[in-house]
Amino acid sequence: MNTYLLSSLCLLAINSAHADDTAPSLMLPAATITAPEVDAEQIDLKTATSAGSRLNLNSLETPASVESLTGAQIRARGDRSVQSAVTRTTGISNNGNPGNGGSSYSARGFVGEGSVMQLYDGVRMYSGAGTVTFPVDDWSVERIDVLRGPASVLYGEGATGAVINVIPKKPFTGEIENHIRLGYGSYDTQQQALDSGGSLTDTLSYRLNINHTQSNGWIDHGDSENTFISAALRWQANDDLAFTLSHDYGDQTPQNDFGVPLINGHYHKSLRDKNYNVRDAKLHYNDQWTRLNSEWQISDNLSASNELYYLKAQRRWQNAENHAWNEDRQTLLRSGYFSIKHEQEQVGDRQTFTLNHDLFGLDSRTLVGADYNRIHFNLHSNAPYNDVDPSGQPIDRYHPDRGAFESASPYRQQFTSTTQQVSLFAENRTQLSDRLSLVTGVRRDIVHMDRDDYAANGDTARSHRSLSANSWKVGLVYELTPDMSIYAQQATSVDGVGGLISLDQTQQNFDLARARQTEIGFKHMFWDQRGEWTLAAYHIVKKDLLTTDPNNSNLQVQVGEQSSNGLEASLDLQLSNRWQLQANASVVRAQYDTFDDEGVSRNGNRPTDVPRRTANLWLSKAITDNVKAGAGVRYVDSRYADIANTVELPSYTVVDATVSWKALPKTTLGLRLNNLFNRRYAVSQYNGGQQWIMGEPRSFFVTADYSF
Repeated sequence: MNTYLLSSLCLLAINSAHADDTAPSLMLPAATITAPEVDAEQIDLKTATSAGSRLNLNSLETPASVESLTGAQIRARGDRSVQSAVTRTTGISNNGNPGNGGSSYSARGFVGEGSVMQLYDGVRMYSGAGTVTFPVDDWSVERIDVLRGPASVLYGEGATGAVINVIPKKPFTGEIENHIRLGYGSYDTQQQALDSGGSLTDTLSYRLNINHTQSNGWIDHGDSENTFISAALRWQANDDLAFTLSHDYGDQTPQNDFGVPLINGHYHKSLRDKNYNVRDAKLHYNDQWTRLNSEWQISDNLSASNELYYLKAQRRWQNAENHAWNEDRQTLLRSGYFSIKHEQEQVGDRQTFTLNHDLFGLDSRTLVGADYNRIHFNLHSNAPYNDVDPSGQPIDRYHPDRGAFESASPYRQQFTSTTQQVSLFAENRTQLSDRLSLVTGVRRDIVHMDRDDYAANGDTARSHRSLSANSWKVGLVYELTPDMSIYAQQATSVDGVGGLISLDQTQQNFDLARARQTEIGFKHMFWDQRGEWTLAAYHIVKKDLLTTDPNNSNLQVQVGEQSSNGLEASLDLQLSNRWQLQANASVVRAQYDTFDDEGVSRNGNRPTDVPRRTANLWLSKAITDNVKAGAGVRYVDSRYADIANTVELPSYTVVDATVSWKALPKTTLGLRLNNLFNRRYAVSQYNGGQQWIMGEPRSFFVTADYSF
C-alpha cells in the first residue's frame, strides 16, 4: 500500500466521521485516577501500551513487536537504572559509554541514539552530537514500553531499531501514601529515596519522587553521585477536563570510566579496577524537563490532548579519554585530551485529536495531530583536540600517574545551531470484520537547521538546510481467538546521517537515510491467561548511508545500504506454587550490503556493537506471603568493535539474584546480588575496541523500605 492510499484512508476517516452511539468509548478520557498505577505488578498482552500506537491499543491489537515492564517489576529484579532494565527486554543490548552519555542501545541490527529513540512520557529530547543523558533513574518509573522496529511514523526521525518510552509515576487520588527507601551496598554505595502521592483536595492530586545515590565505585577514583527529582500536580477541573503540570530534574556525576586497555590485544584482569584518567577529570550531566499536559473529553466520541514542554540539558566532559597499548614501545600511552560542553534547550508542543466513528459502516478510530519543536544547541570544546604530546604520554599500567588535563588546543565556542521541526501525523484503526482489523499511519516531517560556526580568528561561517520526510505504516491483525492474534506489517523510518541539531556544514548536504521493515508475528495468551508467548520475524533494509566514494577516498557519498533479518520470541508463565518465569531470546543477521570504508569494501560485514544473539531469563517465587526470591540470567553474544570486523568483544552470561522479606506490615527488607559468579565481561567498548568498558564485579546491595 503506497503513501497516497494511506493518506486517503486517514482523510476519509476524518471526513466521514459522525456521532455513533454504538462506537466503543475512547481510551483517552480525562477520568479521575483512583489508585496508583505503579502498584499493578502484572501486565499482559491485553494491557494498553504507549509505544506501539497513539490509539492506546493493547499488544494483541498492535501489528508490531511491543513489550512492557512495570516499575515494580524492575525494582523487584534489582535493576538500578533504566538501561539495566531495558536490556532485559527482547533483543535490546547496551553499548553505552561516557562519550554517548552512557545511554545507547542496539536493536534489530541498528545502534545508537540516531536509530534507537528514547522517550520520556512520550516526549523526545533531540540527540546532540550523539548524546542522550536522560532518563536513567528507575525509582520514579511507573512503566517502560518498548516498540521494536521502525517507528518514524509515530515519533519522527531516528527510530529504525526501536523506541523506548519511560513512563514516570503519576498522581493518583485517595489518601496520601508515602514510601521511603534506604540502601547500602558494596563500594560504599548508598541510596536515599522518597515516593509520595495522593489527593490534596477533591480536584488536586500529586506525586513526588526523590532519589539520591552515591558510591565510591569499583574502579580507582570511581566516585559517582546522582540526584533525581520527579514532581507532578494534577488538577481535575471537571469530569471531562484535566491538567497535569510536571517537572523532572536529573543531576549526574557518573563513574568516570573509559575502559580497560587491551595489552597486545588481550584483556588483563589485573587492570580491571585501574583508572587512567587525569585527576581534574570532569563528567557531569544536568537535565531538566517541564511539561504541561491537558486532556479534554470533548464528547462521547471525541477527545483531545495537548502537551507543552521545555527541556534543558547541560553536559560537561574534560578527560584524557584514550589509553591504548603501543606495541612498538611496549608501553601504555595516554592521549585524547578532550574538553567539551553541551548547552541544549528545546521548546515543543504536541496536539492530538482522537475520534471514534464509522468508516463505510465499519467501526473505526482515528487520531490526527501535529507537533512542533525548536531546539537551540551550543557547543564549546578544545577542537581540533591537539595533545601537548602528539605521540601520547607514557604511563605505568599498574601505578598510573594521574597528572593534570592539558591540551595544545584552546577551549572555546565552536558552533551554535537552531533547529525547527514541524510534523503532521495521522493514525487509524478500522475493524474490517469481527476478527480482522487494519492499522495505518502517515507522517510528514519538515526540519530546518541554521548553524553558525566560529573560527579561532573570530570569523563566523553560517549555513542552513531544510530536510523533509514522509513515513508510513500499514498492518493487519487477525484475531484467531480473543486471546490469540497474528499480524503482518510494513513500516518505514528515516534517520539522520548524524544528530540533526549538530550536523556540520558537510553533513547538511546529505539527505535523511531511509529504512523499510516487513514483519510478521504471533501473540497468544493461554492456560487461563496465566501464560503468554510471542514470536516475530522481520526484515529491515536501510539505504542512503554515508560511505567513501570509491573513486575518491577523500569524499563521501550517500549510497550505502545496511540490512538485518531476525527472529524474536518471548514467554511469560505464572506457574503453580507461586512460581513465575519470564524469558526471551533473539537472533539477528545484520550486515552492510553496500559500504566502503576509506576505499575498502566492507560488504557483508556486521555493524559494530551488534550481537547476533541475546537472551534473558528471570525466575521468581513467593516462598511465603512475606518472603520472595528471584534470579535472572542475561546473555549477550560477541560483538565487533570496528567496521572491519577484526576486533571482537566476547560474549557474556551474567547471573543476578534478589530476595525480599516483609519483616513488618509496613517494612520490607531486600537483598540484591549482582553478577553472582563474578564474571569478567565487557558491556561495551571505546576507542575502536582498544578499551573495554567492563561490567560491575560481584556486589551486594541491601534495602529497607518503609510505607506509611
